[in-house]
Amino acid sequence: MADFIPGRELARLFFEESVKPVLDAEFPDLRYDAGLIDTGSEVLGFDTPISSDHHWGPRVSLFVTEADKAQYESAIVETLRHRLPYRFRGYATSFEPIPDEPHILRFAEIDSGPVNHRVGVVTLNEMLTGYLNWDWHRDIQVETADWLTFPQQKLRTLTQGPIFHDALGDVAALRDQLGYYPRDVWFYLLAAGWGRISQEEAFLGRCGDVGDELGSRVIAARLIRDLMMLGFLMERQYAPYPKWFGTGFARLTCAGRLTPIFHQVLSAETWQERETYLCEAYAIVAEMHNGLGITERLPTEVSLYHERPYRVIHGDRFSEAIRKQIQDENIKHIAETVAIGSIDLFSDSTDLRENSSLRQKLKALY
Repeated sequence: MADFIPGRELARLFFEESVKPVLDAEFPDLRYDAGLIDTGSEVLGFDTPISSDHHWGPRVSLFVTEADKAQYESAIVETLRHRLPYRFRGYATSFEPIPDEPHILRFAEIDSGPVNHRVGVVTLNEMLTGYLNWDWHRDIQVETADWLTFPQQKLRTLTQGPIFHDALGDVAALRDQLGYYPRDVWFYLLAAGWGRISQEEAFLGRCGDVGDELGSRVIAARLIRDLMMLGFLMERQYAPYPKWFGTGFARLTCAGRLTPIFHQVLSAETWQERETYLCEAYAIVAEMHNGLGITERLPTEVSLYHERPYRVIHGDRFSEAIRKQIQDENIKHIAETVAIGSIDLFSDSTDLRENSSLRQKLKALY
């Protein structure tokens, strides 16, 4: 068993020590970008040794122009098949599909013959067409409906995945475009996030009040998830998908204060105790909102939900105040008529987020 090397670092070393020397010698005029900006836990630095059981290992994507892809792709792939080592830092460089699951690759231990490597030669537009169902070019204006249907997990990999070589400049141009949501799209998502809290914040107590502690716990967990999403939005960080949602949240500045409280909410035995801890979290997130300076200062103290004995932060106040700051007329109309936010706010379905062919239909929501 090879000593574990985080996949981002393994890919960088593999490119610099095994792939780039071959490209420099055999294709000296080729201009390209190289890195990892697609799927895989290693792209975001979340991988562990268990990640190496499939679809992980020495690999890199080479992003080239349309003309160079047509001229060089076959030659590059074939040259590397015969020039790459069979192992790199203890890991096989050849891969094979898992039986009955041809779309999933694992290490293939070979000692002779050509290497079935994972060095892809693609154009950035080709990659994005499959990854986002989006026709990209450098001077494209990203539409509002695109922003709202691009999953944050994918935006995170595209903007934070490692780049090892930047001679073409396409990836840099893409990152300039997708670095983070435009101001009014961001406001809309913040408003939608607070709106989600307003919809369920009183249910934690109501469930508990009728003896449904399980239902109260479920509502509490949902509210925590919504507060965590607001944390990502307020710190202007794209959120990873559910498997790494908590891991990514732990890297936010607000996590140090909020995580211990969230644990107390989830371990509370009664709804009253659960509510008390959640109110502490509300106050912190409300103060974070005020720290953004995007609306007038709003109360950070909880109060009763109308005439009922449940303490809430009144998320609708925050949502309404933020919506009033939206200037773009199109986004303002969306905020007033389709308050669901982006795909990551209204659905946690993996099938919906990952199936990029559905994105054009989702755009019709807006």
